[in-house]
Amino acid sequence: MREWDSHDFVSGQGGDQVAAADQNRRVVERFDALLNSQDLRQLDVLCTPDMVNHALAPGRPPGLAGTREFLSARGRSDWRSDRWRHLVVVADTGYVVQFGTRGGHWPGGEFRGIYVPAGSYEREVAFIYRLQDSRIAERWAVRDDLGMMRQLGALTRPGAG
Repeated sequence: MREWDSHDFVSGQGGDQVAAADQNRRVVERFDALLNSQDLRQLDVLCTPDMVNHALAPGRPPGLAGTREFLSARGRSDWRSDRWRHLVVVADTGYVVQFGTRGGHWPGGEFRGIYVPAGSYEREVAFIYRLQDSRIAERWAVRDDLGMMRQLGALTRPGAG
């Protein structure tokens, strides 16, 4: 049986591509660490000024300013306990994908226009990052918000008691 190493999972097999993919993975790890902190000074180092965050709600400023505003916003502290429970990372020279399960404690309050009671949750998420010159240029998020809201009792299935 063949043994696999990290080089097998990186597009292109050359050392330069492996180093670039590893650098991109580290940039996303640093960005991920910022999401649960108050210190946003590293955003300018980790992201391009014109970063497009496709996961932001409409009405946020364009570029990195929108991401900074979201991370600084009142209510963002509701997600400070959100952590990876299981994580798979795939990186290459232009993209990094994080997929897994995140969980935490929701303190209760409005989420996506619906009151959601307090409680613990876990949900599957995927984050996709496009990097340019070892900086995040674009970010997408796919989250199971519906599943989280059901876990917390905000929504019930039709016919469920």
